[in-house]
Amino acid sequence: MENQKDKQICVPVISAEAGRDLETQVVEALKEYGFTVTTAESCTGGLIAGRLVNVSGASEVFDRGFVTYSNEAKEEELGVKHTTLEQYTAVSEQTVVEMAIGAARRAKADAAIAVTGLAGPGGGTQSQPVGLVYIGIYLKGIVYWQEYHFHGSRTEIRELTVVNSLQLLLNLL
Repeated sequence: MENQKDKQICVPVISAEAGRDLETQVVEALKEYGFTVTTAESCTGGLIAGRLVNVSGASEVFDRGFVTYSNEAKEEELGVKHTTLEQYTAVSEQTVVEMAIGAARRAKADAAIAVTGLAGPGGGTQSQPVGLVYIGIYLKGIVYWQEYHFHGSRTEIRELTVVNSLQLLLNLL
């Protein structure tokens, strides 16, 4: 695998337009470009897919999503390598990149949103604290990823992950 850091792009934050929610903007942008999208979710457990399908007409751009909470599911459903999970853990840039690529390939989608992280309240360590989240966006053959350190309750961390993943995809579109 190529060094994915070489492909990392820092994207300026663009806030959602007033009067139009973020998921509506994402669906409209995907329609405008004629792109399809899928999701590969771990710590959010399907919340991103749920937000997308809240938008009327989302079926034009969204066909399926993957909830891969366990390592086994990441391997079986998305093709994440066992060696990646052993060497880097499920909460890593390497894993989120493989999740994004695997989801896009399995769904035959132009774009994929992948997320993995520690929503807490337990499970964190000094090297991987609660709130550590990786978001990966596959877009037409390139994977962009970002590392985040969120603070708050489990619900807040999961919601911040959803919002930031949708915002990152929108920025890239």
